[in-house]
Amino acid sequence: MAQLRAPGGCPWDREQTFDSIRRYTLEETYEVLDAIEGKDWAGLKDELGDLLLQVLFYAEMAQEEKLFTLQDVTDNLSEKLIRRHPHIFANREGVETSAQVIQNWEEIKKSERANGETPQVNSLLDHVPRSLPALMEASKLGSKAASIGFDWSEAAPVFDKLQEELDELRQAIASGEKKAQEEELGDLLFTVVNLARKLGMQSEFALRASNAKFRRRFAAMESSAATLGSMAELGANELEKLWDRAKTEERKRLASE
Repeated sequence: MAQLRAPGGCPWDREQTFDSIRRYTLEETYEVLDAIEGKDWAGLKDELGDLLLQVLFYAEMAQEEKLFTLQDVTDNLSEKLIRRHPHIFANREGVETSAQVIQNWEEIKKSERANGETPQVNSLLDHVPRSLPALMEASKLGSKAASIGFDWSEAAPVFDKLQEELDELRQAIASGEKKAQEEELGDLLFTVVNLARKLGMQSEFALRASNAKFRRRFAAMESSAATLGSMAELGANELEKLWDRAKTEERKRLASE
């Protein structure tokens, strides 16, 4: 990477900045997730390398600007892992469950902030990066609020909130105000994400699974429609029948596996 960025190196690599490669970092992260979901272990090996390249890229640019080095990054990580796992590295007793580990982790982070080891924040929610994908950000915001008791006691009451948000969205649609519609749709999505959280699920992964299912079923529709001509020429009723057939066939196949 140093050679690629050096004078006489690759023109594209030399032109990149912290801002310009952010999009690739996000893309590579999702490609890692895709490989894991597909249990494509050879692909995962390749994608992890691509993700690691992003770390190397940032570290090289930081070193060029005399901000920090790759060694600083790994040293900092090692120190943090040791500091945040005292039940392993400092023989602290009384930590036997994952819940206790998480509780200790949060307490240690608070101590770090108090000692100036991590940036001070003005709000509990400032710990959640605005740069996260929206579904993930919503889930983490809900978790942070829940850490101080601002949360539903269980999943059941969330359904009432969902109905409330649906009603408000319908009212906004009836008003014809696009800004209000967008706001109410956002509130509905935020509530759905928090329902997933209360059920112990990750909405990001749930939606990715649904996306994959939609791809499979749509491909099955295209295959079934091949003898009927172009799907674009079919009516809504015919398309709905193809969709129902794709769902039925997939469920039968899964049941037989």
